[in-house]
Amino acid sequence: MSDFDYDLFVIGGGSGGVRASRIASGEHGAKVGLAEESRMGGTCVIRGCVPKKLMVFASGFPEAMEDARSYGWDVTVRGFDWPRFRTTLEADLDRLEKAYRTTLTNAGVTIHDARATLVDAHTVRLADGQTLRTRHILVATGGRPFVPEIPGAELALTSNEMFHLPSLPKRALVVGGGYIASEFSCILNGLGVEVCQYYRGAQILRGFDDEARGHVATAMAASGITVQCSTDVLRLEKTETGIVAVATDGSSREFDLVMYATGRHPNTEGLGLQGLGVELGRQGQIVVDRYSQTAVPSIFAVGDVTGRVNLTPVAIREGHAFADTVFGGKPTVFDHGLIASAVFTRPELGSVGLSEEAAREQEPIEVYSTAFRPMKTAFAGRADRVMMKLIVSQATRKVMGCHIVAPEAGEMIQLAAIAIGMGATKEDFDRTCAVHPTMAEELVTMRKPVRIA
Repeated sequence: MSDFDYDLFVIGGGSGGVRASRIASGEHGAKVGLAEESRMGGTCVIRGCVPKKLMVFASGFPEAMEDARSYGWDVTVRGFDWPRFRTTLEADLDRLEKAYRTTLTNAGVTIHDARATLVDAHTVRLADGQTLRTRHILVATGGRPFVPEIPGAELALTSNEMFHLPSLPKRALVVGGGYIASEFSCILNGLGVEVCQYYRGAQILRGFDDEARGHVATAMAASGITVQCSTDVLRLEKTETGIVAVATDGSSREFDLVMYATGRHPNTEGLGLQGLGVELGRQGQIVVDRYSQTAVPSIFAVGDVTGRVNLTPVAIREGHAFADTVFGGKPTVFDHGLIASAVFTRPELGSVGLSEEAAREQEPIEVYSTAFRPMKTAFAGRADRVMMKLIVSQATRKVMGCHIVAPEAGEMIQLAAIAIGMGATKEDFDRTCAVHPTMAEELVTMRKPVRIA
């Protein structure tokens, strides 16, 4: 009789933990337990990608209805019913959480609705004091929003609370320059909120292609968002009518809501990792090898808690690879080298591969880029522009990067990622017949480089 209660015990019911559990149990026959202290589905389903994307959809309707008038539709907009939307949103998240639970149960996974911590390399303790022995432990506890320690920090909200506001503010400050901050600025702006965004850096969306992020910033400003770069908050002060943000540029401005999106930290505090030999990085992330294994052979980690690439599909692939490696007898490594991503601003930014700046540091390149007014909104009289950009190796002719700023850029970049992942050359793009009339046809009709570097 085994000395272990489980072959695998997973701490965390987010995307990575759920996938690893389901594959290990349902496909490879392992006896699996999973502990989740909050709601099943983790950040993505409950307080991240899914509710955010639904808010993105909601925020796009005012612009769409304005366009509808130009196309001959008699449209009357009487305002946005936030409580109605929030109620429907919460019901949909309940549905998704139930689906996650059903998927795990059907795969044979035992769910423990409790916080779990590590006792030793093969033992976990639940919040009720129960201890369980397991051959392997997978930590998939994700991350949490970070708010810097400034006077009045308790007055700020994070993305976690944005989906449950009792009402929409009239004036909002979003602090941060990453994709979460920029997305929420666009969401609130689309829902009719007066939005200001402070970022201490020189330009928002650091890490993305400079030309692409500049295009997004320009579009955000044109939509009425006040983007103030090289600006940070010194302190927040509560007043009778709102919250005053005192900034590094000497200004003081009052808002109804202040949201911080200044980074996320891994959820490793209080797990019991210290003293077990599990190495933690500077931000508290769990250090793992390419098989997601820690320095302790029986302990693994996947997803945002490792601080590798903090994206839901990455956590899913890491969890699947872990299960196949440990329980399927198929050593599998997920390649973090070429991952497509989308920023759901308005317009969206889709990106895969290297930015122009990063590619130029590696080797001589050619840059193909175009910006134009798309047919749909040009007809409606809007001045917005979209951008398509390819980075090409001079030596191999391979497309090293693709960057799209346009409505539905996320949908387009997913397909471009397949071609680039297969090693497509510029000539492969050139001999692909265009689909006309579409925005995406510009990806295969750019013939002359705009820059050679």
